[in-house]
Amino acid sequence: MKVLGATLTPVAFADPPLLNCMGVHEPSALRSVLEVECEDGVVGLGESYGDASFLEQARRVVERLAGADVFDLPGLRRLVTETLAGAVVTDAHGLIGGYSADKTVASVYSLIEVAFLDAQGHRLGVPVVDLLGGAARDRVDFSAYLFYKYETHQDGSGDRWGRALTPAEIVGQATTMIEEYGFGSIKLKGGVFAPEEECEAIEALAEAFPDLPLRLDPNAAWQVDTSVKVAERLDGVLEYLEDPTPGIEGMAAVARRAPMPLATNMCVVSFADVAPAFRAEAVGVVLSDHHFWGGLRDTLALGTTCGAFGVGLSMHSNSHLGISLAAMVHVAAATRQLTYACDTHWPWKTADVIEPGVLDFEGGAVAVPTGPGLGVSLDRDALARAHERYTTCGQTNRDDVSYMRRWEPGFTPNTARW
Repeated sequence: MKVLGATLTPVAFADPPLLNCMGVHEPSALRSVLEVECEDGVVGLGESYGDASFLEQARRVVERLAGADVFDLPGLRRLVTETLAGAVVTDAHGLIGGYSADKTVASVYSLIEVAFLDAQGHRLGVPVVDLLGGAARDRVDFSAYLFYKYETHQDGSGDRWGRALTPAEIVGQATTMIEEYGFGSIKLKGGVFAPEEECEAIEALAEAFPDLPLRLDPNAAWQVDTSVKVAERLDGVLEYLEDPTPGIEGMAAVARRAPMPLATNMCVVSFADVAPAFRAEAVGVVLSDHHFWGGLRDTLALGTTCGAFGVGLSMHSNSHLGISLAAMVHVAAATRQLTYACDTHWPWKTADVIEPGVLDFEGGAVAVPTGPGLGVSLDRDALARAHERYTTCGQTNRDDVSYMRRWEPGFTPNTARW
């Protein structure tokens, strides 16, 4: 089935002032929505990053899609590789393991692969999970994703969540999220305050929710010895400790002494990282992310690889909309080795670009859509509103550091600070 044309639309939606080791989220999160128009009136959807550097490279490939066959994924890979030819998408937040030419190819390919698989599913009348080999589960569990956060943005715009800067406020945030979504595990984004303070927040969560698995992710804000001290303090409390310190070597040094598994989406971010990390026994859980691992089929391959080496698998999340969530659910359902609840930023957003009613959280899980393709449809009015916000918000790249300096003029990122 041939591609007749394709459209890439940058969009933006409201994002709360969520804190992390690199600073704070700006008022708008940026994404891109791809529509691939095919023969027989079929349209495939994809979603990915919305930063200017990503859009520039993605557009170079999108402009060349006409005439491609949506069933020829190896041909798509060749097209992306040849078109980008060493181009590198850079980022200013540094929270997903840096950037490279290979990672750029993987990210752009992933956006289009999802749209091609969606189109395939519509053409064949089957859901994407069936194209990936079938469902290992019919529901995908997600984790409550907690953040320290300011009450309002610099312009005074607030949100329903309010401030969360103390252990009690973090517990309150978790309570609301669990009451509304039914999550059965909890993750706290750390790297914001001194490790002792973040341990107190985790301990408060453990007291409030004694039966729920807990995770802490400081995004490599700590040095090795500090990471070990935190791991020892939280022995028996954490399900896993995510990216406590930078790099494979540093993670391996912590892993040798930590009583719980270490997880990562920062030092194992491509297949080239697998061998050195696994040989060093640096990680016990890899957080997959089809947006930068090379798509849905490569995520399946990552699952097979992790299973062969006895390494656990979960899923990383960044600010996203419904097309991405649908893709995450389909690939998580098809990946039998993915046994940890996945991350999601879903509760933090207030708008979307898809028709409601398909991706509902019940008991902390999302049922795998049964409609053809991804099982979701664009809301064109919502897409237009999101694009309008993109054109007027004044943001073209995510930059948590610069935005944080509006609160703290001398702020520098907290990587390996403590």
